[in-house]
Amino acid sequence: MHIDREYLEKYNSFSPARKKIHRIIFGYDTFSGKIFDVILLLAIVLSVIVVMLESVGNINTLYGRELREIEWGFTILFTIEYIGRIYSSPKPRKYIFSFMGIIDLLSIIPTYLSFIVVGAQSLLIIRLIRLIRVFRILKLSRFMKGANLLRVALYDSRHKIFVFFGLIIIIVVLVGTMMYLIEGGESGFDSIPRSIYWAIVTITTVGYGDISPTTVLGQTIASLLMMIGYAIIAVPTGIVTSQIMYSEHKQKSRNCPKCSTVIENTNANYCSDCGAKLK
Repeated sequence: MHIDREYLEKYNSFSPARKKIHRIIFGYDTFSGKIFDVILLLAIVLSVIVVMLESVGNINTLYGRELREIEWGFTILFTIEYIGRIYSSPKPRKYIFSFMGIIDLLSIIPTYLSFIVVGAQSLLIIRLIRLIRVFRILKLSRFMKGANLLRVALYDSRHKIFVFFGLIIIIVVLVGTMMYLIEGGESGFDSIPRSIYWAIVTITTVGYGDISPTTVLGQTIASLLMMIGYAIIAVPTGIVTSQIMYSEHKQKSRNCPKCSTVIENTNANYCSDCGAKLK
């Protein structure tokens, strides 16, 4: 196991109070850390609900002041948490510029920015800024054990997904161009980009109906494109699912320290090839 010695040395130099704060905030396996995570999880969910309720006109008219007071309570709570993470982290700069550090900051600054942006004409701007509070929902990712597995699966299957979407782009461009030549402006296909838009809507089986072919050949191509669309929907799902299963199997398997043979039996104590004792 890789140990960050610099991280450990800085942690050992902390005062007992600072170490205790670190164990509570970052100690996912400790009892106090689990209690902290549960409270933080509930606070995130409730704060997002408050944001949603505040966007409803009738509710905001009747309980706008109360909702803003509750929002300030959550903002102060998340500010204390953010400062606590910086204070108790052996590498505060690394946390501040990490993905979760940026999300934590984005979840609290909109409420404070409402002090800076003032004036009747600025009310719309304040509302837009405060919508950034929904980023708090991204803080939930630290509680999802499968999030890392999904991230790895998406990253490992990126080449297949890019090739797949490249093929889709080629299909919609070709079909859109064909429909522009076949249907023409009378049926709404008055330009190639608009015809490509129709092809995208059709192949994804959305079907807005604002443009539709009128010729027999155009309707035939549209029918084929619809059937292709049903088959295409399952492709990215299959790619990611197979990669998730492979990544999960890879995580569960072990390698023999002597001959590097992959050991699929998680309960095995010895290598099936060389007989070496497994860790």
